Amino acid sequence: MTKAAGTAIPTVFIENDRVKVTEWRFKKRGDNTGWHRHAYDYIVVPQFDGALEIDLGNGERTRAPMKSGVPYFREIGVEHDVINANDFECAFVEVELLEPRKK
Repeated sequence: MTKAAGTAIPTVFIENDRVKVTEWRFKKRGDNTGWHRHAYDYIVVPQFDGALEIDLGNGERTRAPMKSGVPYFREIGVEHDVINANDFECAFVEVELLEPRKK
């Protein structure tokens, strides 16, 4: 993932030839990952019940409900900024799949 400066705190737990596992921690409402485009398919596992706001860069923002422990999958190329839409600290774990997709 190519990342522009944001206020969320990334902590890389695992990084090898196959996967990269990062916790993204948002201390307060409005903290964000920074504008970025994903270079790999990835899975996100929220660690909270609440919502994130997704800035798609075209003036559009989407509210995405999150349920703790319920993962979702996105494909390579997704471009966005992820913003804490909650009045509490929250986090999610992102698993980037570094191996190319088998055809």
